[in-house]
Amino acid sequence: MSYTALYRKFRPDTFADVKGQDAIVQTLKNQIKADRIGHAYLFCGTRGTGKTTIAKILAKTVNCEHPVDGSPCGECASCRAISAGSSMNVIEIDAASNNGVDNIREIIEETTYSPTEGRFKVYIIDEVHMLSAGAFNALLKTLEEPPSYVIFILATTEAHKIPVTILSRCQRYDFKRISITTIAKRLQELMQEEHVEVEEHAIRYVAKKADGSMRDALSLLDQCIAFYLGETLTYEHVLDVLGAVDTEVFSRMLRQILKKDVTALMNTLEELVMQGRELGQFVTDFIWYLRNLLLVKTSDDLEDVLDISADNLKMLEEEAAMVRENALMRYIRVFSELANQLKYESSKRIALEVALIKMCRPQMENDIGSLQERVRELEKRMAEGVVYTASVAQEAAGEVSPQSAKVQTDGAASAEASESATASQVYTAAPEDLKKAVAMWPGILAEIGGRFGSMLTLAKPQYRSDGADTRLYITFPDFRGERYLYDDQSRELLESIIAQKTGAAIEVKMTLRSENVSAGTKLADVTIDEKLRTKVHFDIEEDDSDSEEW
Repeated sequence: MSYTALYRKFRPDTFADVKGQDAIVQTLKNQIKADRIGHAYLFCGTRGTGKTTIAKILAKTVNCEHPVDGSPCGECASCRAISAGSSMNVIEIDAASNNGVDNIREIIEETTYSPTEGRFKVYIIDEVHMLSAGAFNALLKTLEEPPSYVIFILATTEAHKIPVTILSRCQRYDFKRISITTIAKRLQELMQEEHVEVEEHAIRYVAKKADGSMRDALSLLDQCIAFYLGETLTYEHVLDVLGAVDTEVFSRMLRQILKKDVTALMNTLEELVMQGRELGQFVTDFIWYLRNLLLVKTSDDLEDVLDISADNLKMLEEEAAMVRENALMRYIRVFSELANQLKYESSKRIALEVALIKMCRPQMENDIGSLQERVRELEKRMAEGVVYTASVAQEAAGEVSPQSAKVQTDGAASAEASESATASQVYTAAPEDLKKAVAMWPGILAEIGGRFGSMLTLAKPQYRSDGADTRLYITFPDFRGERYLYDDQSRELLESIIAQKTGAAIEVKMTLRSENVSAGTKLADVTIDEKLRTKVHFDIEEDDSDSEEW
């Protein structure tokens, strides 16, 4: 006897065997028991969630001679004929290959004849969204006023492609993706029936990989069992068969990215390639790994949402503490763009290598997120008291590497200055502090949100170069900034963030461009160093009228 695939062998025969669609099952059972059966149903949902299976069970139940609690008995002649596929009362049509007007007209003609046995003629039209416009129009009238003995069950994975006129004539049921826990429990039950030893970790990975589809889960498990026939199916076996990568590898690669160790990253990638891992699947799984890190970073009590063990959750929490939210979002963006490009790439490996290098080298990109990350890195080094012989502009532009620059560290003094600035409200800014605040302005803006933050992006930080005035002037371009000129709360917020960033207590004075700050003079435009402004690829509008010296 030929082998029967698991998804066919264990297809549910009754509503009780259907998993993960409890609301739909209960509704249909209640309709059958109350004899309130509709004439047209639309089953929507992703693949493998039970649309066709429930359609067949419904067709079997409405024609069953002895239904039990709204489910087919499975023993009567009608049930046996429908199960064997020999019943004339249940007609299955694949709309993908029978999508013309003539095909639908044949169905309409058949509906004029009542069933020879049983109560209903049931037409199951799979992938109904594939019908042509003319075919939908031909079906419309029959759906509106069908014979009393006809039931239409339309199934689709793309409900948005179905005309509204069809939707309005059907009872619509949306099939949700089946949870990982439900799929894993079902697979465990079936493996016990099959007398196959499978590790729980392996079962859960297959369930996760199925992405809410019970049929996909059974197909994947069938494939893994066949490869290791007669052996206990382990987690490592499943990874080998599916070409997947263990979470430990993702953890290792993330740490290498944070260290900006490109050589180690390329060696790890080489290992994956030599092991035969599928690179497209690796990219998808790594995006999910980064997504989990972002959730752990931004929320609490996510063990159920993440569907991972307590040990793995602890490891994720440890790794999430090592990386900022903005960096994680940039990593996800880079890999999401890569996932979209891989299908068109002639060499997936090269595309993946470029993406990994981008993650280590933000200077390769010119978007706002990469700019902020580069500025933040410079701020971190400045806060640690690291002085580079190369200019800040060259470092930000990627012309000088941290390894090649000569450094001088005075971290203790910097930390002491920061504590002093935070603890005291006495303004002690020097011209160097003001210059530092201006250089770190993009990083300061990144910490301020809301309307105030939006307005600050239009303003210019300015100071007096001769040191006679130690205040930092924030000059708004027009009247929209007027509301903040005397807003002490906004000013104190900005001063506190500047103190955190620079380690110095700097007094802030907010003004409008049209104002004369002192004795009828204007401030010099002393925003970010010109070389830095050009190297970071960041468009900044300038007004030559404000470029005068005091």
